[in-house]
Amino acid sequence: MVGGGFMADVHSRAARSAGARLVGLSSSSAARAADAADRLGIERGYASIDALLDDPLVDVVHVCTPNALHADQAERVIAEGKHVVCEKPLATTIADATSLTEAAASAGVVASVPFVYRFHPMVREARARVADGRSGRLLTFAASYLQDWLLEQTDDNWRVDSATGGRSRAFADIGSHLVDLVEFVTGDRVTRVAANTRTFFSERAQHSAVTTEDAVAATVETASGAIGTVLVSQVAPGRKNRLHVEIAGAAESLVFDQEQPETLWLGRRVGTTVVPRDADQLSPDAARLVTVPSGHAQGYQDAFNAFVADSYAAVRGEQRDGLPVFSDGLRAAVVTEAVLDAADAGTWIDVPLP
Repeated sequence: MVGGGFMADVHSRAARSAGARLVGLSSSSAARAADAADRLGIERGYASIDALLDDPLVDVVHVCTPNALHADQAERVIAEGKHVVCEKPLATTIADATSLTEAAASAGVVASVPFVYRFHPMVREARARVADGRSGRLLTFAASYLQDWLLEQTDDNWRVDSATGGRSRAFADIGSHLVDLVEFVTGDRVTRVAANTRTFFSERAQHSAVTTEDAVAATVETASGAIGTVLVSQVAPGRKNRLHVEIAGAAESLVFDQEQPETLWLGRRVGTTVVPRDADQLSPDAARLVTVPSGHAQGYQDAFNAFVADSYAAVRGEQRDGLPVFSDGLRAAVVTEAVLDAADAGTWIDVPLP
């Protein structure tokens, strides 16, 4: 592990669940690394990332540091021939994300990005229904991701600072999940975007002249001709982590709500139903991700565990459909840049296809 904050907690639980030996952790100092390693039950704290990379016991490195550090740290991991799981956003610029994607491909290492909402069984069920034609041609979608953890001016975090978080905050942090999920489920690509951004607090407790956005509203078009909306906010009172996607096909609508992940709503003109997370009723890819019987809730950590397990399966040479890799992280960077450019220009912006 590189980094000892909240995401290192999540990654370490997932790594342990997948059967990894947690050899060690590096952080911003040797003391912080030792403290984090002790807190997370990891064998040792390294004095530096160099010491971590020099250790022949290390096969896979999880990069869980602030956004601006990802490109350099992931590049160093790849240069050592080690596999890497890098937090999103993969990088704060398209150029850096491109360089990382190319470096990972050249080195032949597994390089994954935790777009973990792909790993909810009901998301895979929605994807299967679109892929086999049961939902019909894609017409529209409405996607939103709402949080309230930066609601007050006194709320603060390193992410609000563009020097550490990058040009985008809300969209890069959570909007990227939305677009990845829509494109993953539908198999369709966003090709044009018009957007508005808002920074409601230019001054926060520990940061002044804040330029990163608190909220984004975007209208998009896809390669197939569908249209959709994307709403992202980190200042939505009462919403803790509400990722909600409604996809309308010509035959049925599909609704997934991350705060209610045990069901998938299927809307039809006649015969609307709710499908439970029951392996006996799901497609094979969705059933594969069911780890406890229906009626015993699965959630975010379970999805993260499945993502890391599939990353490690790829390290062993196994093929697992739907694993988000660095090219997906690059795609998110491209869409994020287009959204901000559209907001700045006040006009539609084309989004390049991969």
